[in-house]
Amino acid sequence: MACAWAPSLAHAQSADLVLCDRIAADPSDPDKPADIKGVTEIAPSDIATAIKFCKQAAAGSRRAMYELGRAYAANKQTAEAVAAWRKAADRGSTSAMVELGVLYGTGSGLAKDDAQARKLFERAAEGGNPRGISNLAALGGSGGTTPSDPARARDLLAKAAETNAEAQYQLGLMLAEGTGGPKDDVGARALFEKAAAQNHPGALERMGAFSQEGRGGPKDVEAAKAYYQRAADLGDEDAKAALKRLQCPIAIKDKRGNLVTNLCF
Repeated sequence: MACAWAPSLAHAQSADLVLCDRIAADPSDPDKPADIKGVTEIAPSDIATAIKFCKQAAAGSRRAMYELGRAYAANKQTAEAVAAWRKAADRGSTSAMVELGVLYGTGSGLAKDDAQARKLFERAAEGGNPRGISNLAALGGSGGTTPSDPARARDLLAKAAETNAEAQYQLGLMLAEGTGGPKDDVGARALFEKAAAQNHPGALERMGAFSQEGRGGPKDVEAAKAYYQRAADLGDEDAKAALKRLQCPIAIKDKRGNLVTNLCF
């Protein structure tokens, strides 16, 4: 009897996780399978379903436990979200560590504690989570005595950038701006190109800018337009503005220097 039921139970749990991922996965979660797109925000109409199926899948999946926390947070159930994220973090979910770190850092839902936020971001960063790395770089020290360490963030991002599009994009920005080390437009462009190939909106926009300006490689306005268009289609506002400037390059201004309109060709 037990043998007969086992495949059915395994299949049911798998189905729960599939549905949980479909409506509650985080696009930036390193635990997320590559074939799952994820959602930036859980749709209000999906919250109850997400809670139901992620709760059922959470027993056997730290990713589902993290996603359950997202569903609770979307439903304004902060205490339940914190509890789920703690369990997921205990199992090694770096995304759950980041969420808890944000709550401690902002004092939203948890008592403000910069030291605890830093500790969580460090754990997430050591695990290769790009958000953990960028948050750690941005977080000032307790009492202002310990500065953020962009050089360390750059080193951590280099490791994560081997496989993660968000890390490639973040490291590309640091190389392009010379943050935490030497400025390297060629290296930045190569990283943006890798992330753009994975349809990262920000990287697509940066590839448009680098192609338009000839930074780190050949200048190619047509390629720039194509990159901007792909980023704009994914909702990137900077890309939309850049695309409009390319299409309408002549700005008409009034006597005060305020933009009146653009001439398009």
